[in-house]
Amino acid sequence: MSKRTITGVVTSDGSDKTIVVTRTTRETHPLYGKKFTASRKFHAHDEKNEAKKGDIVVIEESRPISKTKTWTLKSIVQHGQEEIEIKKTAVEEEMEAANTETVESAEEKEVE
Repeated sequence: MSKRTITGVVTSDGSDKTIVVTRTTRETHPLYGKKFTASRKFHAHDEKNEAKKGDIVVIEESRPISKTKTWTLKSIVQHGQEEIEIKKTAVEEEMEAANTETVESAEEKEVE
C-alpha cells in the first residue's frame, strides 16, 4: 500500500521541526451546484527545519509522530518569496532626522 501525498503551501513554520501546510481546493456544492473554496490544514514533521513560510511543499502520510502530526515533509517544490527590504530615499531620511530633532528639543524643554 502506497503512502498518500499532498501538495500545499506552508502557512506556519514557527514550531521546531513542525510546519503547517494548507491545501486549498475548489469544490462544488452537491445540491446547489455553486463552487466554493475549501481549505484544510495539515501538521507535518520537518526534521531539518528546511521549509519556510510561503514554500510549496509535498508531504506524505506517516506514522503518528504526535497528537496532530501524521505527515512528514517529502520535498520542497518551490521556495516562497523572500521578504524584501525597501531602502529609504534621501528625502525620507531627512524627514526622519528632522522628526527626531523636534522630539529631542521637546524633551529638553520639558526638563527645563
